[in-house]
Amino acid sequence: MGQCGITSSKTVLVFLNLIFWAAAGILCYVGAYVFITYDDYDHFFEDVYTLIPAVIIIAVGTLLFIIGLIGCCATIRESRCGLATFVIILLLVFVTEVVVVVLGYIYRAKVVEDEVDHSIRKVYNGYNGTNPDAASRAIDYVQRQLRCCGIHNYSDWENTVWFKQTKNNSVPLSCCKASLSNCTGSLTRPMDLYSEGCEALVVKKLQEIMMYVIWAALAFAAIQLLGMLCACIVLCRRSRDPAYELLITGGTYA
Repeated sequence: MGQCGITSSKTVLVFLNLIFWAAAGILCYVGAYVFITYDDYDHFFEDVYTLIPAVIIIAVGTLLFIIGLIGCCATIRESRCGLATFVIILLLVFVTEVVVVVLGYIYRAKVVEDEVDHSIRKVYNGYNGTNPDAASRAIDYVQRQLRCCGIHNYSDWENTVWFKQTKNNSVPLSCCKASLSNCTGSLTRPMDLYSEGCEALVVKKLQEIMMYVIWAALAFAAIQLLGMLCACIVLCRRSRDPAYELLITGGTYA
């Protein structure tokens, strides 16, 4: 029974190391997704510290790839020193992922409408439809992607410099519903425009991004706990059981 348990632990360890390689790719993808998505909305949210969890999760993903390599070598050769190093590194990464979860939760709670309100008003007031700069393109992009118009609704455009300068009583075409081909953005036909404001949707999007980071970190933290448990079982049995058998011939007792 004991030998069956130790063999199972070895098998699980080898399998987990393969998962660590897959996890490394997934974590790096999640981190990159956060960066790319944030870049589309960074004009509406000035707190760059929101990217800290993404930076950490990419670093963890890179480290997980190295851990998988170390773990595979240590498990196949069953090196006591290698397995001990494997457990220590896993513990450090586990602690890091706990920090990611905490930071992600904190920054998710910080992304509130009151904090975004100032920056989003500033961006809308700087809109220039005739010669769009980066901020103006960001507004058009967000309004089309999130299907929204204005800060709270389309009437917010009436208070912008661009609206007063154009004097055509219309909003940007990005406010037009995608299903309409003849929409001119005129406020005389509000039924052609998106009725929901962008502020609440931007906040919701940024909070969703943080949740991706949190759930990814939690999922792989659980996998790492299992890896540490299996490695500890192998180490303990190897030290105490004289009948311990190596996984392959040529393994080392070092």
